[in-house]
Amino acid sequence: MATYCLTATRLQLALGQGARRLHVAAALRVKAKVAVSRFEPTAYVNYEKLRSSIDTVHKRLNRPLTLSEKIVYGHLDDPAGQEITRGRTYLRLRPDRVAMQDATAQMAMLQFISSGLPRVAVPSTIHCDHLIEAKDGGAQDLQRAKDVNQEVYSFLATAAAKYGVGFWKPGSGIIHQIILENYAYPGVMLIGTDSHTPNGGGLGGICIGVGGADAVDVMADIPWELKCPNVIGVKLTGSLSGWTSPKDVILKVAGILTVKGGTGAIVEYHGPGVESISCTGMATICNMGAEIGATTSVFPYNHRMKSYLEKTGRADIAAAANENKDILVPDAGCEYDQLIEINLSELKPHINGPFTPDLAHPVAEIGAVAEKSGWPLDVKVGLIGSCTNSSYEDMGRAASLAKQALDRGLKCKAQFTVSPGSEQIRATIERDGYAQILRDVGGVVMANACGPCIGQWARGDVSKGEKNTIVTSFNRNFTARNDANPATHAFVTSPEIVTALSIAGSLKFNPEKDFLTAANGEKFKLQPPSGDELPARDFDPGQDTYQHPPEEGGSVRVDVNPQSNRLQLLEPFDKWDSGDLEDMRVLIKVKGKCTTDHISAAGPWLKFRGHLDNISNNLLIGAVNIENDAVNKVRNQLTGEHGGVPDVARHYKKNNIQWVVVGDENYGEGSSREHAALEPRHLGGRAIIVKSFARIHETNLKKQGLLPLTFADPHDYDKIRPDDKISVTGLKKFIPGKPLKAIIKHSDGSQDTIQLNHTFNETQIGWFRAGSALNRMKELKQ
Repeated sequence: MATYCLTATRLQLALGQGARRLHVAAALRVKAKVAVSRFEPTAYVNYEKLRSSIDTVHKRLNRPLTLSEKIVYGHLDDPAGQEITRGRTYLRLRPDRVAMQDATAQMAMLQFISSGLPRVAVPSTIHCDHLIEAKDGGAQDLQRAKDVNQEVYSFLATAAAKYGVGFWKPGSGIIHQIILENYAYPGVMLIGTDSHTPNGGGLGGICIGVGGADAVDVMADIPWELKCPNVIGVKLTGSLSGWTSPKDVILKVAGILTVKGGTGAIVEYHGPGVESISCTGMATICNMGAEIGATTSVFPYNHRMKSYLEKTGRADIAAAANENKDILVPDAGCEYDQLIEINLSELKPHINGPFTPDLAHPVAEIGAVAEKSGWPLDVKVGLIGSCTNSSYEDMGRAASLAKQALDRGLKCKAQFTVSPGSEQIRATIERDGYAQILRDVGGVVMANACGPCIGQWARGDVSKGEKNTIVTSFNRNFTARNDANPATHAFVTSPEIVTALSIAGSLKFNPEKDFLTAANGEKFKLQPPSGDELPARDFDPGQDTYQHPPEEGGSVRVDVNPQSNRLQLLEPFDKWDSGDLEDMRVLIKVKGKCTTDHISAAGPWLKFRGHLDNISNNLLIGAVNIENDAVNKVRNQLTGEHGGVPDVARHYKKNNIQWVVVGDENYGEGSSREHAALEPRHLGGRAIIVKSFARIHETNLKKQGLLPLTFADPHDYDKIRPDDKISVTGLKKFIPGKPLKAIIKHSDGSQDTIQLNHTFNETQIGWFRAGSALNRMKELKQ
């Protein structure tokens, strides 16, 4: 990889033709060079500007800053004037980059096209990783995906070329691994249209998952809003060894904080224990921080990051980071809103699940817990890889266990699949022999893609409804997420534990203590896994799968066939009519957990992510209706008959009746998919009233002109009946900090009045009044 000093021309290239104007002279004073991957400038590294903003905020706040605060406040649009109060004020920020995966990029690019802007204002990339179904193996699955998704890939490639966006073709790898290898760096602020964007925190960046409308704001050169995060500190002492891996750190933290314990906060790891974790191991920990609802997670810059940057061709950035290390670590004496301490020397291997990623168990205890709980003990399938655990180190440690089994004549008792995180990882583990060892033990190497982790898995060994157990090195294990089978008990653990349990074929196997029987009848124990942090030789880059946008894309034509069932140009949503929301019907009162998987399922529905009307046919089909404990079966209040949730919503919309959804705690947990907000808006929804929201989903709802509201008294959830009519009042005087009221009219003629809280600021109220954030953007342009 080459490096070069930043020139005025290359500055323009790095930032994109439509970039906001910067002072080139100041840029040239930056000691960092812009590193170049084999494809394009990876980032505009301006530690001088970051330092200047941090210094301004330091003087204003007059206190030590956490690392999270340094990077976030260092990207303020107005560091001198921005009001800053953790957990309360909204910050206006200028992120450095945008990244989009193919399933979410379709809607993001459709919204950007609707904005009428000629070119993106910041470096942006699209990554084709979600639409590849795992079935037969890497080469076959990739070719089938190219054939099946040709229309979508063509749309994304041409839209990227026209608007100045880098395009990573199918087969390149998973968005977060590509970002870590090419774009993340210490001190960067990057937003990505996927909830696991925080993976980049393993390289010392503030990388945040968002919806597509947020990405459009940044690409359009509009300051991006984020509620000033609290900061949860996790102090690590001791050191990792034996069977304990970086994954066990976040599995332990998830058990402590639960799926919503990190909401509104950045999780900042620090302490002497950090030094025993590899850069990609830190990325694993940050990646799965999405499962505790955290805004993002981050580690301080250290020698592990330096080694990774150098090995991935970014020695210039490593050198610049070394010179600016003081702004890439927390200040001595900084204070955290909550502090957790974990001694890595005492941490044991964990396995979390089933059905939720925060149900934490030590591996040594899971067999007994499973027996007591009636969970299937036989492991049907073990799956390693994904954006969370597909590094060179992960694959090496798994291969070391596979080699031990092979040397004694054993293969996996369970089915075993391997999903490399990137083309670079795939090529390197092929070269170094890891891939063949994993095949020899019984594994199938899948395409460089998300695959089973997001439900893109053509599983054929069990029938729907058949109770079974799988173990994965993924990040999520919600009901039916991986294989669309609600009876599958999915457990999340490290790649090495997945490999060991796949060899043994049972949840009862504890690799630290239990013996296996070799082919010759001898008993033996697996020795703790081992694997190099980075390849001794350089990474093998594999095939060139990147398309750089042309310098001028105005002549590129982006076609969307009006007859397509996969792509559909967007029509603007209606503006607020200046009145209260009167007599809205309750479409569904949701019982219990309702993730974005429940609101807008993935799997086979991914193919409709670019067609709002078609994908709206999956609206809330996975949510449990409190009236009958059924899924996708609600009462149509106009006809009295029961029907599917989207069908009833369409009937209400056809009859000009607005509706509301009522939900429980942490509504919208999980993926960043904005379709979970677009669909209810498209089908006539106006408000979502719940006990509490997951951060990304609440923002997505606001962006699309919906009202996300929370019960001032959570017990008021119990007052609402499925056949009620609800009016939300006070909208003519809708202001930040002032609650709204809801009048609940019951079918027996009685009614209740309750208070509803909201977190809207003035800008967001403007989105509501305009009908959506995109509508408001167009108003401001006029």
